[in-house]
Parts: sequence; C-alpha cells; structure tokens
Amino acid sequence: MKKSTKLFASAVAAVAIFFSTNVSAQKIGIGANLGIPTDDAYSFAAGLDVRVQFNVTKQLSVPVATGYTNFFAKDRTYFNGGVTLDVPDYGYIPLKTGLKYFLDESGSGIYAMGEVGAAFGVTDNAKTTFLYAPTLGYSWSNGLDLGLKYENAGKGDALRLIDDKNRTGQIALRIAYGFKL
Repeated sequence: MKKSTKLFASAVAAVAIFFSTNVSAQKIGIGANLGIPTDDAYSFAAGLDVRVQFNVTKQLSVPVATGYTNFFAKDRTYFNGGVTLDVPDYGYIPLKTGLKYFLDESGSGIYAMGEVGAAFGVTDNAKTTFLYAPTLGYSWSNGLDLGLKYENAGKGDALRLIDDKNRTGQIALRIAYGFKL
C-alpha cells in the first residue's frame, strides 16, 4: 500500500473516531447500491453500506460510511489491443466521510453530498485506492432515502495492468432507510 494511501486512510479513521467520541450520532442508515460501471469490462455493480450521520446543523451533517461493493465482470476475458486478460470481479470495502447538505431547513428533502475516503481492495489484483463520491438525493422524514451517486474507486482493478489511466467507477442508485438514534 502506498504511503500516501495509508496516511489518507489513517486521517479518515481519525476523523471518524473524533466524531464518534466527541459527538453522538443522530442517525444510522443501512442501504443497498445498484450501479452501472463506467468501465466496459464490468456488467453491473452492487453493494451494501452502513452510514452514520453526525448533524452539525439541521441542514448540514457529516456522514461516515463503510460497506462492501462488488463489480461483476462481463465475461472473464477482456480484449484490449490484442492483449487478452482473465478479468476477475472487483470488490472493495469503502471507508469514507464527507459533508451532506439539505436544501430545506427541516433537514429532510433534497440534499447534495460529497464523500472522500479509501477503497480497500479485497479481490484478485485489487489494491487500496482513493475514493470519491458526489451524490444528489432525497430524504423523507420517515427515514427513507434515495440517492444517485457517481463513485470513483480509482485504479484498483485488474485492468490497471494494461491501462494505467483506467478508473473504475459507477453511477449508482442507493436505496436506504435511516434510523434516528
């Protein structure tokens, strides 16, 4: 693992620990993600996540999330410029934090969120990479949350062996339910 990635992951963990010890969480959400990969070697992506939300104000919060995401290979063989590779599925455990801002003063309704963190690769040829995810969504006061995000997991897959500029990402729909604590 690169030193910069270790340092960034440590910083994210430190922020998460700081918020969990000095401020109590106001909400915990459990969600499912279904995505369309931006890399043509994969057919779809799916994942589960848990997000803890620390409210700064009614409109602004700090989410901390983790879970598991898997990109499913279209078929096991990938052809690129005469090179044939056996491409495995790509799975990672994300650890991310960011800011979530509600447009309505009530703390529900339309929101914009940005998250950054690390994607800890857990499948063949996967490595730890920088992760970012901008999101637009809608949160109902009853706890239901629907979000559309772009999540970029960097060069963590097997295709980085033939294309150093390759970035594995997804456009995903997140359906979640949040519980107030």
